[in-house]
Amino acid sequence: MLKQQFNLKLSQKLSPQQIQLMKLIQLPTQAFEQRLKQEIEENPALDSGKEQTTETEDEFSNTDSYEDDYNSESQEPEINIDEYLSDDEIPAYRLQSNNYSSDDEDKSVPYASGTTFNQHLISQLNTYRLSDTDYQIATFLIGSINENGYIRRDLADIADDLAFTQNIYVEAKDVEKILHIVHQLDPAGVGARSLQECLSIQLHRKTSNPDVELAVKLIDDTFELFTKKHYKKLITKLGITEEQLKDAIEEIEHLNPKPGGSFSGNTKIVEHVVPDFTIRITEGELELSLNGRNAPELHVSGSYNNMLKGYKESKKKTKAQKDAVQFIKQKLDAAKWFIEAVKQRQQTLMITMSAIMHYQKEFFLSGDERHLKPMILKDIADEIEMDVSTISRVANSKYVDTPYGTKLIKEFFSESMTNDQGEEVSTREIKKILEITIGEEDKRKPLTDEKLAKILKQKGYPIARRTVAKYREQLDLPVARLRKKI
Repeated sequence: MLKQQFNLKLSQKLSPQQIQLMKLIQLPTQAFEQRLKQEIEENPALDSGKEQTTETEDEFSNTDSYEDDYNSESQEPEINIDEYLSDDEIPAYRLQSNNYSSDDEDKSVPYASGTTFNQHLISQLNTYRLSDTDYQIATFLIGSINENGYIRRDLADIADDLAFTQNIYVEAKDVEKILHIVHQLDPAGVGARSLQECLSIQLHRKTSNPDVELAVKLIDDTFELFTKKHYKKLITKLGITEEQLKDAIEEIEHLNPKPGGSFSGNTKIVEHVVPDFTIRITEGELELSLNGRNAPELHVSGSYNNMLKGYKESKKKTKAQKDAVQFIKQKLDAAKWFIEAVKQRQQTLMITMSAIMHYQKEFFLSGDERHLKPMILKDIADEIEMDVSTISRVANSKYVDTPYGTKLIKEFFSESMTNDQGEEVSTREIKKILEITIGEEDKRKPLTDEKLAKILKQKGYPIARRTVAKYREQLDLPVARLRKKI
């Protein structure tokens, strides 16, 4: 049975422009520059930098209204050319103030070519006298080494791959013989299959002395006891003194657990963080500035204005000219909207960061993380009357240059908890105190999570042992037993 029904429904739909604006807000400085470059390449009506003054600009002012002579049958919308030509002697973009110099923060990171880690190892391999087959196996093993310098694959699997890809049929034991040659390459420990083997290779290369010999026993014979720091059991089992064990451990601590990381080749591109904001302290007051690279000079191309002016002055309009004007109109609309979106992005960034700066004023004046106030996204959103998602887009990907280093903005946000005096304190403050407490502990008898909870309670922060464990893990600090030293 068919029937009609009336429903009232409230829904929210975002326009393509709103979606694009949100994406622009989310972009950090370098990504924003790339997006800007892409838009300029795709839209010829959009120009960047300062435009040279042309004699025709003054002629665009005080233009009479234009009546298009489209045929009555035409279904195309009427285009008012005057809307796209300047009504003033001076275009609006020339009245915009820009306090940033053209070269402000315009720094690029030079990249130099170099030798890769694998090439570095193969060049050493060329100094050994190997048969063609052994050389192929050795280069295949080098190709299996990861960025930390380890081979994490089983030798039997490598032997199978050699058969399938290189037509080399060998047993795993033959591959292991060649692996021992790879172990002789620099940096020491490269090609190891485990941390134990990596440390052992490095120790066997050292000049022999009592401390090194004992360190070799610790790694080769009692590695499990050593990693679990059962020092009393090691002293009893090896029949050594505590001082001898301490000297041997010191030898091991000087080894490199990641030999691949010691390669000094300059092929790795170091991530270059460009701060979006700068906070400075001037006469006891905070000053906030936006990176000049976030405030580009954009304007509508003067050549496109000239095209419209020529079309307006022409007496006879052809179909091709009308199509061209329609195309120009679309590009001008897109250019004007993009310029406006960039302005809104700048305003949103400044308003949001200004609110965060004033909210955390005590921290920015002192640099002490214990002065960080509890702050969540909603606190800033309510203060500047924006959506929480907008604040999140600004905080998640932007950096601020402070007198205490460059910080990720989202690090200033934290949950709150109540101390013994009923005051709301930041969890970041508690983590900082926990970190300081662990740093000052006696490493011979490190504090357990339960003892740490008692100490924090005495300092006015009543938190449970499991919460201490969670904060300790977030700080990337091991349990008490693994922090022990002799």
